[in-house]
Amino acid sequence: MKLTADILEERLSSVLKEITGSEFPAIVRPSANPKFGDYQSNGVMAAAKKTKQNPRGLAEKVADKLDVSDICDEPEIAGPGFINFRIKPEFLSKALLETASDPERLGIEKVQSPEKVVVDYSGPNIAKEMHVGHLRSTIIGDCICRLLEFAGHNAVRQNHIGDWGTQFGMLCALLERKKESGEKVSMALSDLESFYREAKKLYDEDEKFAQTARAAIAGLHRGEQFWKQSWIDIIEESRKHYSLIYQRLNATLTREDERGESAYAGQLQEIVDHLKEKGCAEVSDGAVCVFPEGFKNKDGSPLPFIVQKSDGAFLYATTDLAALKYRIDKLGADEIVYVTDARQILHFKMLFATAKLAGIAQNQKLRHVTFGTMLGEDGKPFKTRSGDTVKLKDLLEEAVERAYSVVNQKNPGLSEDEKKSIAEAVGIGAIKYSDYSNNRTTDYIFSFDKMLSMDGNTAPYMQYACARVKSIEKKAKEKGIDAQSEIDGLERLEVLEDAERDLAVHLLKYGLAIRGALAEYKPNFITAYLYELAQKFSAFYTNCPVLSSGGITRSSRLTLCRLTHQTLRHGLEEILRIDVPEQM
Repeated sequence: MKLTADILEERLSSVLKEITGSEFPAIVRPSANPKFGDYQSNGVMAAAKKTKQNPRGLAEKVADKLDVSDICDEPEIAGPGFINFRIKPEFLSKALLETASDPERLGIEKVQSPEKVVVDYSGPNIAKEMHVGHLRSTIIGDCICRLLEFAGHNAVRQNHIGDWGTQFGMLCALLERKKESGEKVSMALSDLESFYREAKKLYDEDEKFAQTARAAIAGLHRGEQFWKQSWIDIIEESRKHYSLIYQRLNATLTREDERGESAYAGQLQEIVDHLKEKGCAEVSDGAVCVFPEGFKNKDGSPLPFIVQKSDGAFLYATTDLAALKYRIDKLGADEIVYVTDARQILHFKMLFATAKLAGIAQNQKLRHVTFGTMLGEDGKPFKTRSGDTVKLKDLLEEAVERAYSVVNQKNPGLSEDEKKSIAEAVGIGAIKYSDYSNNRTTDYIFSFDKMLSMDGNTAPYMQYACARVKSIEKKAKEKGIDAQSEIDGLERLEVLEDAERDLAVHLLKYGLAIRGALAEYKPNFITAYLYELAQKFSAFYTNCPVLSSGGITRSSRLTLCRLTHQTLRHGLEEILRIDVPEQM
């Protein structure tokens, strides 16, 4: 069904056009203050300014002509030209019952023109453990995909793996040396990290080793099995590590979504040649560069986007152009979204400008979704006490351990399996929800104490709220009340008290939260909505007895409980991929 705000906006826009002779957006949004109604339009003021009319006078003309009697009470004019709307009980009842009859989509329509959107996110490094810097890209990118899919788009996940380059030649050469010396070689990821440090030192100091490493690189480029097998083993060991991380984070990335830098290695010279043929690239100081318009160095000189170094080597820029071309030509992308930290803004601006300049991208939308840095409580980038980068695996382990202590303290009577299951859901959920609830473009302070708190906008609070709502139907059963039959048999929803009406109106606004999150690619639109929903439910439950009431009042309130649980669960589990335990 159409969102209430959309119905009002369509009718308002039609009347505005009829009165002014031009099309103006009505801009209907939820009211910030319930005393001004449920929805508010401020589009009349912009229309009045453009048509040189008195805004309040134009608002009065619009309100007189506007017919929304099937939805709202008579519209009210406020301030310089706002139009306020208060939903009628009859419409509210009908809309909520329609929502209740559609538990999968909660009455939210899919987009009319679905697109194929390629989302590039996570991007772990081969032969290195994932660290906290990979968390935000992984979970924000995954949430974007879930939002796109729920809206009806085709989200194509792409995990751009760093599996190519000089470092792999060095690593393969060292592994071969160790095997030849009879040393037992461990392929554990932690050992591979230390092997790489050893290989880099040898590469810089031992020319004989450096020659072997260069031969390994050349052999890999030619696909020689001798070197390729070690490379495959290194990738497979790394994959085992990050696959477990994805599983624990409830991320939807799979092996089929991976496409490493190695996949584009054979196309890089073609990219450079194409740029030259198009007249986009030129040789500067021996390197092949593109100089997109509008990019300058500090001294005002043109800033180069280097695609091939003077020694013939290619760069990330070249690989990214090849990947972008593949996503358009082979995957058929209408839009490509890159989810990385804000430090890469300049790179992607120049990448997009170059792709457009060279005709690689034409009508496709190219979007860089940035995020801020996770900071420690000292306000500096999050590190271990020794100053090392925090490994993501260790962070997740600590969150679950801390959650277990809380669960064990609050519910010591639970079985060990139950405690562990709840701790996993709460610990991992706490990290994800804390990240999501912050504006993705800003830095935020990481605090276990805050994110595991049962108070405030946290995962434990939301998980508890969801479990609490669900428990009402269990309590109904214990009292001999058949909640399902009462809900199924309800033909009209009775919403009389302020607290239940406030909850009911908010339930109809979930679609707006989904739309806002999708438009801005910001999960905090969802967390803000869900937190407000939980608060409104708490006020409703305090002021409006459910099981002790009777007749249509009880059936209506049971329906509001069911809808609240369905919405909370959908937002947490389906969009944010945060598990909700049956009990807390």
